[in-house]
Amino acid sequence: MNDKGPPRIDELRTFEAAHPRFTDCDVLWTNLSGTLRGKRLRWHEVESVFTGGRPFPGSMLVADVIGEDCDVGGFLWAGGDADKYGQPIPGTLKVSPGAPGYAQVQVAMYERDGHPVVLDPRNILDAVVARFAELQLTPVVACELEFYLLDAEAAAASRAEPPKMLTSARRFQHQTYLVRDMQDMRPFFDDMYTTCGAQDLPLGCGLSEFGPGQFELTLLHRADAGRAVDEAIQFKHAAKTVALRHGMEATFMAKPYDGQPGNGMHLHMSLLDRDGVNIFGDESDEGSPRLRHAIGGMARLMPESFAIFAPNANSYRRFRANSFAPTTPRWGVDNRTVSMRVTTGAPATRHVEHRVSGSDANPYLAVAAMLAGAHYGLVNAIDPGPPIVGDGYLAPLAAGAARLPRHWYEATDWMAAGEVLPTYLGKSFVENYVAVKQHEQDRFYGENSVRDYDWYLRNA
Repeated sequence: MNDKGPPRIDELRTFEAAHPRFTDCDVLWTNLSGTLRGKRLRWHEVESVFTGGRPFPGSMLVADVIGEDCDVGGFLWAGGDADKYGQPIPGTLKVSPGAPGYAQVQVAMYERDGHPVVLDPRNILDAVVARFAELQLTPVVACELEFYLLDAEAAAASRAEPPKMLTSARRFQHQTYLVRDMQDMRPFFDDMYTTCGAQDLPLGCGLSEFGPGQFELTLLHRADAGRAVDEAIQFKHAAKTVALRHGMEATFMAKPYDGQPGNGMHLHMSLLDRDGVNIFGDESDEGSPRLRHAIGGMARLMPESFAIFAPNANSYRRFRANSFAPTTPRWGVDNRTVSMRVTTGAPATRHVEHRVSGSDANPYLAVAAMLAGAHYGLVNAIDPGPPIVGDGYLAPLAAGAARLPRHWYEATDWMAAGEVLPTYLGKSFVENYVAVKQHEQDRFYGENSVRDYDWYLRNA
């Protein structure tokens, strides 16, 4: 059924030998919204996942961010909501961060005849990566996710409040890179390192970010873009699970607090040739001509991809001047005020930090859109113009230069009208993604909020 070869039953057997008393396994899948969904199987059912794939209703593919069916694109009922088959992604059968004796495995969706489902985010990323193989290039990718720890009781009541420290009674305040914050939250971080270590998910350095209770833990750069994103999904799941064990809620929402920094997902990317040489590196600070071409393509596709990088209503609250969230599709060398930051250092380490996405974006789709832009720039030798020096928020756009969408409606309209992105991610995907987002927009803005009453009840 899986066109990548026979299912890897040997992976299951190896896991069973190491964990003979496991009783349950969560079969996990990431849909268009980036939300983790799936099924919990008893252990005697797990072999079926590795031999024939686990059936899921096709309606899962077009469920929105709160899990409601969205058939506005015609995908659901036209096919009778037929089953799709979740095939295990190699290397993702791991110990679960949840209860002892539980495992988890991530799947990608396939049709009954073995063809990849065109709306599955993992399959979309694989298809873009395959375009680089035609150029004899390999993308190297890392996902860097910021998140907030919140008070769990407040979060359950739909409020964002900093939690209490785990080793003291005080609550978080705004403290950047404060070592004391890391010390006071040591039980959480010790648990994260232990939990992720058991999953063979190596975490790098941790740091206290700009917001109260905002943190970051780094993941490895991988010469396998799919694996890099699989690990980002595993990290998010682990962070949420471990936070709950310590009486907190971990959120990757783009902008939990008014007046505080948002959560960004910075995507790091370079390209290796067939000899393993980084084609972005040379002795200049600005990198090689091919690096600049990749940046030119990413800038060109950024407006029509923006609904992926900023997928929700809340996403657009993050983009403010002097917020470390970029507001224009420009680049610079070691400059955190622009969308694409070229790192300095040895040529072999030269890469682009793509700084647009919020942590609420679907990592598979965000990386796919970023790589689509890089590929488009390479094959068309697109000149990105000169790098921005200094404050990118103040630098004026050149005449005719592209800007970024300012709000959610504009982003989906630009995506719907885009001509290049569908050639990479698929026309069916773009149509259905836009339809799901427009469905969300109609429902989100169709209900009164507290602010409606605060602003208009007496004043209108």
